[in-house]
Amino acid sequence: MLPFRDDQPRYSTPWVTGFLIALNLVIYFFEWSLPARSLSLLIRHYGVVPSHLAAFLQGSPRYPLPVVILPFLTSMFLHGSWMHVIGNMWFLYIFGDNVEDYLGHFKYLVFYIFTGLIAMVTQVVINLNSTLPTVGASGAIAGVLGAYFVLYPRARVLTWFFIFVMWVPAWIILGYWFALQFLSGTASVLAMQGDLGGVAFWAHVGGFIAGALLVKVFGERRLRSPYAWQ
Repeated sequence: MLPFRDDQPRYSTPWVTGFLIALNLVIYFFEWSLPARSLSLLIRHYGVVPSHLAAFLQGSPRYPLPVVILPFLTSMFLHGSWMHVIGNMWFLYIFGDNVEDYLGHFKYLVFYIFTGLIAMVTQVVINLNSTLPTVGASGAIAGVLGAYFVLYPRARVLTWFFIFVMWVPAWIILGYWFALQFLSGTASVLAMQGDLGGVAFWAHVGGFIAGALLVKVFGERRLRSPYAWQ
């Protein structure tokens, strides 16, 4: 299933969503301009390596707390390929504007970063001994998807499905996406792989659940139009 757009109206300009999309693209352009070795060092230094946290918890002086904690934030703005960044930004473009409209600009930015951190923590806890760096905005975007799932389950999403293009309720699209992430993550654990490389399924699961649970805690912004559709 590939979503194209939704029919949910918004009543404020989603400038934070636009800023996040632009920032991620600019950073990826910078990554793309680097030599392979420099890019590898950048990803290794600013991506989250779970084994670094494990070493810190065991008292290793090699990885002090700032070195371990900072990548949980910086990794959200790094991507591994063009398809990686374009796919993430596409989902953020479609679903982020209405969540921003509901929360308000500042709370939306805090919500995005906070659910992204929870997503990364989930991935690290599941695979604490991994030596592979994890990067990408998909955990934070999963938080946005979880919020959208709660706020606008009946919104229609124009979706390409095999040879058909049709309007599908958001709860089906996002429910299917979450189920796929959960089942794929479970399969990767049951396969007993040492380093769960590739897609960070558990970051998606953790981010989605965090977004679904926290969006109402963050609450609707003040002065939002009382005439918005439901």
